[in-house]
Amino acid sequence: MTDPDDIRGVYDRQAAVYDAQRSRALFEARWLARFAVGLAPGARVLDLGCGTGEPIARWFKAEGFDVTGVDFSQPMLDIARSRWPDGDWRQGDMRDFDLGERFDGVIAWNSFFHLTESDHRDCIARMAQHLEDNGVLMLTVGPDAGEVQGTVGGEPVFHASLSPADYATCLEANGLRLTGFLAEDPETNRHSVLMARKT
Repeated sequence: MTDPDDIRGVYDRQAAVYDAQRSRALFEARWLARFAVGLAPGARVLDLGCGTGEPIARWFKAEGFDVTGVDFSQPMLDIARSRWPDGDWRQGDMRDFDLGERFDGVIAWNSFFHLTESDHRDCIARMAQHLEDNGVLMLTVGPDAGEVQGTVGGEPVFHASLSPADYATCLEANGLRLTGFLAEDPETNRHSVLMARKT
């Protein structure tokens, strides 16, 4: 099995390749629009695991939201900064981030699922602390509990997930209510998507 502690190294080494290969087709658009429905114009969105800013942060910026991007890979952030020099790009690890701020929405698309199962629970608690009341959370996860191997730029990379029931329990324990879950959505290249709202 791949090493969960080498994920940053993989993205550091493969940043340019990842960026070149990352789809800009916006197959995520339906979920992004659903996420944005409950947000006011100019709302603050935390893109956790923002990578190079393509295409998620770009979409939110184009829609007029105030985006803060956090990623642990400096080479990935360098690419994002080259595109939006005035953007709010911060280096940080979702396993221990503490920005001391609250956001109207938190999204972790194609990033959260790199954490180990125990880190998932800790990260959800941290994301809840960073959400305003009634704030929206959206994550890509696995369709069920377990660990699998993916690739980034040809290098193996770790993925893990809790079960949908475990996510619902963890969300509830942190003041969040599960509002949507779809496993392997065919309209989003078979991504499994979870949405929740802070109560």
